[in-house]
Amino acid sequence: MNKPEVTGNWNEQKGRLKQKFATLTDDDLMFAEGKKDEMLGKLQQKLGKTKEELHKAMMEQ
Repeated sequence: MNKPEVTGNWNEQKGRLKQKFATLTDDDLMFAEGKKDEMLGKLQQKLGKTKEELHKAMMEQ
């Protein structure tokens, strides 16, 4: 997958998360390459959700 595809996919997933969890901000969803686990940890703390619940929310349409 090339960089534009990854960026487009992440933008879709961000939108899904923001719809499902209204308290999330763009800063909460700032994705730095290689920092996925760090971002997921912050989201887990803020939302009180497990990694599995966050992954499921990102995949729902």
